[in-house]
Amino acid sequence: MSFINTPTFCSLILLCLAVFLWAAPAALADGEPFGKTADGTPVELFTLKNKNGVVVKLMTRGTTIVELLTPDKKGQLANIALGFDDVAGYESDRNQYFGCVVGRVANRIAKGKFTLGGKEYQLAINNKPNHLHGGVKRNLDKVIWKGEEVKSKHGPGVRFSYTSPDGEEGYPGNVKFEVTYSLNDKNELRIDFQAETDKATPINLSQHCYFNLAGAGAATVLDHELTLNADRYTPVDDTLIPTGKIAPVKDTPLDFTKPRTIGDEFDKLIDTATKGIDHNFVLNRTGDGLTFAAKLRHPGTGRVLTAQTTQPGVQVYSGNFLQGQKGKDGKTYAQRSALCLETQHFPDSVNQPSFPTVILQPELRYRHTCVYAFSTE
Repeated sequence: MSFINTPTFCSLILLCLAVFLWAAPAALADGEPFGKTADGTPVELFTLKNKNGVVVKLMTRGTTIVELLTPDKKGQLANIALGFDDVAGYESDRNQYFGCVVGRVANRIAKGKFTLGGKEYQLAINNKPNHLHGGVKRNLDKVIWKGEEVKSKHGPGVRFSYTSPDGEEGYPGNVKFEVTYSLNDKNELRIDFQAETDKATPINLSQHCYFNLAGAGAATVLDHELTLNADRYTPVDDTLIPTGKIAPVKDTPLDFTKPRTIGDEFDKLIDTATKGIDHNFVLNRTGDGLTFAAKLRHPGTGRVLTAQTTQPGVQVYSGNFLQGQKGKDGKTYAQRSALCLETQHFPDSVNQPSFPTVILQPELRYRHTCVYAFSTE
């Protein structure tokens, strides 16, 4: 007859459990309370984790990336996304679309006007003299979405859904939106956008995360290295509306077709209307699937971010209008201390016949995928 040594057996069980948890694939935590909005609406927080230590925290207000932890070349984790500690921060004037999904139409619409089906629509002017990122009060970054856990071939994730009623922020059509975030063990954060409408309407969604690979709150993003899969861009007028032309980046400060430090030739952009980089780049596409859009690298930490998309363009914004506001963990977000890589259709496409259309018809479904992948070099 043999006997099991109880303390030894328990220790073995605990060791096996620890090994299992360490090697477990990407996992999802249930939604948990994250406070309330000023009007008392509850906000939930969902957390995605993978076996490599990558953590993505998402809240139901604006389907917002609240925190994004990734390892550097030494394995040290840091939050690389600008944000706030609580809902009040996101509702304050310190929030400049940090980490949220913007729409119904991302970017700018000239003078807030467009004509569709013979009718002229007037939208809010919230970026004088233009309309920006969907409006003022009920644009997609300010409403509370429904969040639920999902599992797919892309890894565990969170699906957010929201139905925008006809006329909300001046846009036509009842529109059902879905945004699904998935995280896998390749350190890929996949974002799938979908929309359906009962009336023709413009749709152009984008994720507006501000990245600093040295860690959110680092003094500058101009020391990062940027590569773009774009030989062309859309020049803008003094109000940042595209002129309608598509121009080559060659021999301009916007040529990132080869890896180059963002700060190189940046002084040539400071005294322009954009105050730095705030341009839509026309991606070199070969099909309808995912296409490499951008690579961002921080030499000091070795962190690398690559972006792929199904969209025709990527708006690169170097945080030119950051105000030095206090953010998460008391960090200061200085001017040009973060970079946005907003995969989307071109700005003002609704008024630019030569640009790819952003009009969604009732019989069609809007689809857009963006994948942010994190690694080190």
